[in-house]
Amino acid sequence: MNKAKQKELKKNVASYAKPDNSAGVRQLLNTFVPFILLWYLAYVSYSVSVWLTIPVAMIAGGFVIRLFIIFHDCTHQSFMDNQKANRIIGTITGIITLFPFDKWKRSHSIHHATSGNLDKRGTGDIWVMTVEEYLEAPLKTRIAYRIYRNPIVMFGLGPIYLFLVSNRFNRKGAKRKERMNTYVTNVAILAIYSLLVWAIGWQAFLLIQLPILYVSGVLGIWLFYVQHQFEDSYFEDESEWDFVKAAVDGSSYYKLPKVLQWVSGNIGFHHVHHLSPRVPNYNLEKAHDETPPLKHATTITLKTSLESIRFRLYDTKNKTFISFKEMKPLVKKKRMAMLDNKRPSLQQK
Repeated sequence: MNKAKQKELKKNVASYAKPDNSAGVRQLLNTFVPFILLWYLAYVSYSVSVWLTIPVAMIAGGFVIRLFIIFHDCTHQSFMDNQKANRIIGTITGIITLFPFDKWKRSHSIHHATSGNLDKRGTGDIWVMTVEEYLEAPLKTRIAYRIYRNPIVMFGLGPIYLFLVSNRFNRKGAKRKERMNTYVTNVAILAIYSLLVWAIGWQAFLLIQLPILYVSGVLGIWLFYVQHQFEDSYFEDESEWDFVKAAVDGSSYYKLPKVLQWVSGNIGFHHVHHLSPRVPNYNLEKAHDETPPLKHATTITLKTSLESIRFRLYDTKNKTFISFKEMKPLVKKKRMAMLDNKRPSLQQK
């Protein structure tokens, strides 16, 4: 796609970046209300059986994903047509989902501006090493990377680290507004959790809230992971990097069943979102359906998305992700080359 067509595509999708307050209010109602009802139902079921409470809490976790998408849109100032309304709604949904508004807004905007850029990795994204970097990295870095990319660590321990550590502390050098927003979010979470513990007891609270947060955390990380970690994703050096190609080729169309598409707030249309972040989630599907070039974006399904678990390193030469297993021959070859270099030549002998 040449530059003129890229510019036209971006312009066409930008026409859907029109927040609709009535659509936003409807989404707040059909997300907040079911979430609160499910939370209460989980509490009521606690007196019957814990085995009834946990499934209800897990369903409520799905609605936390939907609340997060609302939060996410608010950070892009795309959910409502009023900046103050976006900030208020974003802060409230951030408290519920345990994400500080200003801190995440900053890191996520950097993610959008640098997605797929090999020279600007490290903020708001998942750690990706190239084959060359892995081969040249010291042993401790390779071990750390392998641990980080292990599915049990990423999806099992990831939510715990995200909620309890990463989202609770300010980054070094954060401005006052960002720091204060994190503090306000933390205090609000502590106050709400303390009130609930006082009202229903700590056992009931943990049995309800932990499954909610854990399910939403695992699914949230998975959605973010799978929409950029697919076989022929887009990564380029700064000199070759292109915003439109990074959006369309580096973000997948995650074709989900309608129920899951609704719960995940249409975020499966990730290629549309990256092309124009100001398009609200309730307009993403329409933008995709009415913009023919977007139909050519990489499409993944629930079944094919599972393949992405084995993608660990990006091969810049072949423009594809590879597994650690596929990396083994390259590591062995490098080791042999190093040994050959260390062996004395005939002249040295």
